[in-house]
Amino acid sequence: QVQLVESGGGLVQAGGSLRLSCAASGRTFSTYTMGWFRQAPGKEREFVAAISWSSSTYYTNSVKGRFTISRDNAKNTVYLRMNSLKSEDTAVYYCARSTDTLVRTTPAGYDYWGQGTQVTVSS
Repeated sequence: QVQLVESGGGLVQAGGSLRLSCAASGRTFSTYTMGWFRQAPGKEREFVAAISWSSSTYYTNSVKGRFTISRDNAKNTVYLRMNSLKSEDTAVYYCARSTDTLVRTTPAGYDYWGQGTQVTVSS
């Protein structure tokens, strides 16, 4: 059983920064794509970023240049560094493990999810 535990969310002013962490259990962490999604109240869960087993990265357009996804396979941890935060970034952020090594940008492509961490950006 894979468990994902997010941390690092909080309240920050617009223009500020946060770094989210996602610690994963399981010995095969390094072979899977990992992703970050977010869900704002009343909206569907949306793709934010993903990182492949080879550390290729992918971002949704609205966060390109502001967010950076990275991974430390030795620590079974994936990170999301968020800079220049905007009020529209406010959401619950979820870490997820892809079903395989491919990079996927929809929730259906991920089979394990963390509990989520709240990010609130005040304007």
